[in-house]
Parts: sequence; C-alpha cells; structure tokens
Amino acid sequence: MEQNTDGNMAQVRHVVLVLSGKGGVGKSTITTELALALRHAGKKVGILDVDLCGPSIPRMLSIVRTDVHQCDSGWVPVYTDAQKTLALMSIGFLLEDPDEAVVWRGPKKTALIGQFVSDVAWGELDVLLVDTPPGTSDEHLAVLENMKKHSSIDGAILVTTPQAVSTGDVRREITFCKKTGVKILGIIENMSGFVCPHCSECSNVFSKGGGEELAKLTGSVFLGSVPLDPLLSSSLEEGKDFIQSFPNSATFSAINSICQTLLNNLEID
Repeated sequence: MEQNTDGNMAQVRHVVLVLSGKGGVGKSTITTELALALRHAGKKVGILDVDLCGPSIPRMLSIVRTDVHQCDSGWVPVYTDAQKTLALMSIGFLLEDPDEAVVWRGPKKTALIGQFVSDVAWGELDVLLVDTPPGTSDEHLAVLENMKKHSSIDGAILVTTPQAVSTGDVRREITFCKKTGVKILGIIENMSGFVCPHCSECSNVFSKGGGEELAKLTGSVFLGSVPLDPLLSSSLEEGKDFIQSFPNSATFSAINSICQTLLNNLEID
C-alpha cells in the first residue's frame, strides 16, 4: 500500500481492521497481543479502539487511568512505553468513570468515530490496528467511510472461535467485507484448545479446526490458531506483556507466527 498522505494519517504505513462476527471471541485480546508481537518485532504500532461499548484494551495494556492531551493536530495518543513504540486511543480514556456505560444513539457514535479517525496525531506508525465492535453495525460503516477519507485500508483480520455458531457469524463478516470492498487478510481461530497450566498439554475443550475449515471454504488465508491459555488470561487481567513474560510458551509461538505472516502479507521488512 502507498503511504497515506492525509493529515494525521500521513505517516501511517498500514491500516488493518480486526473484526469478529460475535462478541466473546477474544477480538480485543488478539488485537492487543498482535500489537505487542509487532512491537517486539521492531515495528511502531498504534491501536485505535472503536469498540465504544466495551473499551477493554486500556486495561489489557495497564493504562486505564490516563488523561488524553491535545496538540495542534488534535488528540495525542497514549503511549505504553517511553520509546513511543506502541500508541493507543480509546473511548476508555474519555470516560470519567471506567465503569460508566456508553449509552449513545447512532449519530453521536458515528461523530466520535469520525473524530477518532481524523483527529488523533499518530505520528509515524508501521501498522495501525483498528479494534472494532462485534458484528456489522453502523460503527463499522462509520469506520470504513471515515478511514477512506483519510487513508487506505490494507484489509481485515477476522477472529473466530472453533464452534460452528461462531464460524457461522464470521461467514456474515466475510460477506460484509466483500460488499464493502475490504480485503480479507486472514482468519484467526482463537480459544483453539485449552493449555493446562500444570503440564502445558493442550486439550480441545470446544472443538478444533472450525476457523481453518472456514478459511478453506471461503478462499481466505488461515493465519493460525491461538489456544485458551490461563497465563495469557492472567497477563491481560494484570496488564502485563505476555509475550515478554512467556517467550517459550506454545501460545507465544502461535501469536508470533501469526504476526510474521501478517508482516509478510503487508510486505513490511
């Protein structure tokens, strides 16, 4: 993709949407871990959290109680490190109480998404990951319409769990992408087996292979499977960097492999 040339998106090289057909599949988890894996691969990464009713990524990155500042170009994103290699913008930073419910009608949500897309001063980024709400709602259309005003979208990653009910919902997400002209970069099967915290054996609690089979049926790239790992869950709850803490785990290997495939697909050196 050619480098963007419009305003705050001018130095953002690649934009990737993270989508799921339904809630509860770990889409925000995948977004967070992909961002951390990209950072560990030496890339500058941003996360735009437009899951307005469930902004969980600030907690996952342990930056909940943070004020957002203004600069001449708009909002300054919140950085997770002194080197400014991972930036985040989320509605979670704009709520006085993190437990506050976002009870807004569509036009107000659409307006905020427009501001998020145009008014965040990202600076230089290799990849901007956009964490979206579940489903195919007005928010998704608002993201696409506003993004296309300011940049190109490289494509979308679809997150599913192995069960048929989840892969069925992702089929609708695939249809949404095709209707809106968004390239599908690949499918990730999350919660693909349970990793025992004692012996590290992986058991198929739900089922396995649904995401890979869906990728074959729809002609999409299968990026890989990520198991349900208690160590990953506790790291997210505590706002710790799982990839840094458990570099020898099978879950790290799975996330890192997906990260490298994404980098290859985006043709990032």
